[in-house]
Amino acid sequence: MKKLTTIITALAICGWTGSSWSASPQDVERLGKDLTPVGAERAGNKDGSIPAWEGVDKPLAGWSYGKQRSEFWKYKAEKTLFTIDAGNVDKHADKLTPGQIQLIKQKKGYTMPVYPSHRSCGYPDFVTDNTRSGAGKSKIGSDGWSLEDATLPGVPFPVPASGIEAVWNFLMRYNGIGTDFPEGRTVVSPAPGSDKRIQVGWTQAFYFPWAARGAHKPKDGNSLQAGVYYGYVEPAALAGQAIVQRYYFGKDNESFYYFTGQRRVRRLPSYAYDAPLIGFENQYPVDMSAIFSGNPDRFNWRIVGKKELYVPYNNFALRNFNADINSALMPDFVSPDVRRYELHRVWHIEGTLKDGVRHAAARKTLYLDEDSWIAVAGDDIDAQGKIWKTKENGVLPSWEIGACTGFVQQNFYDFNSGRYVADMVVFGTGKDIRSIDNAASDARMKDSYYTAESLRTTSER
Repeated sequence: MKKLTTIITALAICGWTGSSWSASPQDVERLGKDLTPVGAERAGNKDGSIPAWEGVDKPLAGWSYGKQRSEFWKYKAEKTLFTIDAGNVDKHADKLTPGQIQLIKQKKGYTMPVYPSHRSCGYPDFVTDNTRSGAGKSKIGSDGWSLEDATLPGVPFPVPASGIEAVWNFLMRYNGIGTDFPEGRTVVSPAPGSDKRIQVGWTQAFYFPWAARGAHKPKDGNSLQAGVYYGYVEPAALAGQAIVQRYYFGKDNESFYYFTGQRRVRRLPSYAYDAPLIGFENQYPVDMSAIFSGNPDRFNWRIVGKKELYVPYNNFALRNFNADINSALMPDFVSPDVRRYELHRVWHIEGTLKDGVRHAAARKTLYLDEDSWIAVAGDDIDAQGKIWKTKENGVLPSWEIGACTGFVQQNFYDFNSGRYVADMVVFGTGKDIRSIDNAASDARMKDSYYTAESLRTTSER
């Protein structure tokens, strides 16, 4: 681990954000040895509180999609080790994000239940094979932010040397060729002094063309990084409205919206970055989903280093589609009964707003799980240097694709408004989120579905 630590430390000290460095042959040889196939440290930490990497998680016998996942996890009977609260938060501060500390100190009754750590996030062989064959060959574009070359699906930079490389590892995390959300909800807690919350019901689908089996390049398939469909189901004022979005590897995204009142599809030219999502009273900017989403071009990214943090992990309770939504989503925060934290090593990445561009956040921090490259936590900092939003995103084994997913309930707390947003909520829906590994199994897993023409055809008043 000494060489990797030295590289990270040196880069952090000098604030290097260039894009010309590539993994050496020696680094590539370490993959699958002292490093996991995607670049994490295989060994545990010194005191054993973080175990060695265990390999890909598998369910207990009898699981199939549609069954409650928590019942088929081999560690389902585990109990909490301890709970972090306002009385002991300072004792654990070195393993918490600044946003987590502030949340515990400011939200009366907010706690973090800590459980034993498990490192069972892996990838299918074809993903790790691509990671190894592409290591040292992936490239960031001359613009300093786009992904010009990589072998996909795979981790482009398993030993990253710059912040933008680490961010692309996160953006290219393997989730199968797509994800189906048959029914979900987004909830915004009541404003201070009110007891009325926002609850929006929706159906959603993601498509990742580069994630099909084989070896693909960013420039394949019209350079499409992701297709997104989002259709409103409730409340009545939004029902029937829908949007499709197209994200690319090196240019602005495209968004097309179906307005029921007009019965027309219109392009939304600025539906990106910190623009507010429709229906959430300015509480949910477009790029907040999954901690960070969209193009990373407005920030200068750097690697601060690696550290051990208590982060949301193996959050099976957040995928309990039979749970009572009102019990789980309390007025001021998400109930600790459905939250689980484990100690894991993460990459600490910081993005500082570039000169001459606009964004509501002057600085962003991302904490990327070393085993899955999923962003598990992050903070948005305003122009005064104060934490504005703190964000958490769970990690869960997605057995149907042989990898972990970050498409678990995401919780975002706004210190300015005093409200929180819970997204990708499945409580009370009776339906689970499904990862898709085969395009033939779902008609939406094709480029043409994520177009204005398709949206016009499928939308109803």
